[in-house]
Amino acid sequence: MIDLSVVIPAFNAAARLHETLGALEEACETMAVEIIVVDGGSDDDTVARAAALGAKVIVAPRGRGSQLSAGAKEARGRWLLFLHADTTLEPFWSTTVTSFMRSKSMALKAAHFTFALDDASNAARRVELMANWRARRLGLPYGDQGLLMSRKHYHALVGYLDIPIMEDVDMARRIGRQNLVELPATATTSADRYQRDGYWLRPLRNLALLALYFLGVSPQRLAKLYG
Repeated sequence: MIDLSVVIPAFNAAARLHETLGALEEACETMAVEIIVVDGGSDDDTVARAAALGAKVIVAPRGRGSQLSAGAKEARGRWLLFLHADTTLEPFWSTTVTSFMRSKSMALKAAHFTFALDDASNAARRVELMANWRARRLGLPYGDQGLLMSRKHYHALVGYLDIPIMEDVDMARRIGRQNLVELPATATTSADRYQRDGYWLRPLRNLALLALYFLGVSPQRLAKLYG
């Protein structure tokens, strides 16, 4: 029996996989873990790198919704941890996760990590503050904060939908704010996108897309706006 399945959707993520997967090794010392990398058609060394690092690799249509769904269907673990390919968990994260998994009161809840960026700037701290506030107060953690839940609970919620964007928000809404728990451990995500798009522009664009989603704009249309 597998205790924990870690599902990682990836696309052209070869440069980050070593760090992401390396941080998962500590869990293998205390429980049975499988790591599933779901490739969305990468044209770099993502598939070869993931396999060389010991992950099981499957292929799915590009898009986090479809990739996460495919990975969950392949998973055998009693618990599922969904993690982005450019996100690294802090040392001793497995202790926190194990405690959550063993608590009977958490069987119908889901957990996420505290969000951080690998950038020492004040702008990065501002984004972290906003992201963690959104997760705590609104019950809307994004995918780069990871998501931990039992496989039974996941399937009871029908799992991730095959949508091109907002798959993480959709899942969080179905879980419900009262059933989301922030773990006392940090998940650090690459700041590349913020550095490229701007520390003001990217959050504002994300906020605009979130508002449009809540107003009923379809994920398919939002994906075109997102680019």
